[in-house]
Amino acid sequence: MTNAKPISRYPVPDPAAWPDDIRARIVEVQEKAGFVPNVFLTLAHRPDEFRAFFAYHDALMLKEGGLTKGEREMIVVATSAVNECLYCVVAHGAILRIYEKNALVADQVAVNHRKADITPRQKTMLDFALKVCRASGSVDEADFSALREHGFSDEDIWDIAAITAFFGLSNRMANVISMRPNDEFFLMGRVPKK
Repeated sequence: MTNAKPISRYPVPDPAAWPDDIRARIVEVQEKAGFVPNVFLTLAHRPDEFRAFFAYHDALMLKEGGLTKGEREMIVVATSAVNECLYCVVAHGAILRIYEKNALVADQVAVNHRKADITPRQKTMLDFALKVCRASGSVDEADFSALREHGFSDEDIWDIAAITAFFGLSNRMANVISMRPNDEFFLMGRVPKK
């Protein structure tokens, strides 16, 4: 699918201008996904920030730990919806549908995770993520206790907060630069691959 609308209000650098390490990362993603997610193209506008962004992204989203890949994506989708970030809700919603093998879960989590077909543990996780997103100054020991009752370790709780905070930055920048989701994301995990 292609769309003629701009993917950012800022210039998107020509691939010939990409530094070698950024080119390698983008080519790797393109080979794996079959297209280049617009976040890579738009952030290539600022190579140093591209590197820092994806280093932190990978540290949070690709690590082993007490959260599944699907749960990490649930946090992104739920908090990005609160932050009204179309790009992240659509792109990470697609990834969530794929990880969870569930065509409905991303829409449910984006609109109201308490009504979603997810576990009580995951609902508690998202309650906490949304509190961090909306009112981090009010996080207290009761929040940690509720999470621990569902088997989350203190390191898991750090991860929930860090993913929420990182994507708060991502959401705000995506909104400011009018980052457009790739059309491909809208159907991923909803219809069988060809």
